[in-house]
Amino acid sequence: MPRIALIEDLTDGPIPPGSAILIEFDAASQWLNSSVTIAAAWLRTGGSVSYVAFSRPPDQVRVQLRTLGLDTEELERTDRLWITDAYSASVGKKSSERFAMESLKVADLSIYIGRESMIDSPAPEFIIIADNVSVLDRFNAERNWVELFLTRPIPMMKARRITSLNGVIKGIHSDWAYKQLEAAADAIIDFNLDESAEETRDMMRIRNMQNANCDRRWHQLRINKSFEVTLDK
Repeated sequence: MPRIALIEDLTDGPIPPGSAILIEFDAASQWLNSSVTIAAAWLRTGGSVSYVAFSRPPDQVRVQLRTLGLDTEELERTDRLWITDAYSASVGKKSSERFAMESLKVADLSIYIGRESMIDSPAPEFIIIADNVSVLDRFNAERNWVELFLTRPIPMMKARRITSLNGVIKGIHSDWAYKQLEAAADAIIDFNLDESAEETRDMMRIRNMQNANCDRRWHQLRINKSFEVTLDK
């Protein structure tokens, strides 16, 4: 059974397929490296990954996965790795990727997601990782993109038993937005940069988990030379 690295390191057992996991991260935290670590571990243990790259070009995600020892060309050829380019639209460029969002406006995203929702077969071996959904705030009224997320992608993933990890930056949205997203989530994970001591520390915790027993303490993260992230328990 594929496993969710870092997060399932802190649970007593597997997180049920179809869980909606909300990641709230400091902008300077290790969430982006952690998201690729999670993708790599899921692929190594037999699962398939759809990675939605909002924060950086897809090729940067591929390079990091290759640094972690994965054959991205083969994984994409066999449809075990899908990297969707949301970055190009965010900087006003046309994407050359196989999978790409041409616009980040809610009206266009609703059509894009609608096409995806026509596939209704369960896929519990898949996870979807959206590295930085907060980018949508630059192109839409906050209420519109939050309500889109609550009514389309999250229910669709639950119906297909696909676990989703959706990253949002801390401290830039309204309290209403965070509370709405948190209420819809099965788990809330925090990635912080602790600057309280002389040396900064990268930290992670499970703030809340609705469907699995877990360790809810803060844990320090370790980053190796290939930018793989591990827990210091």
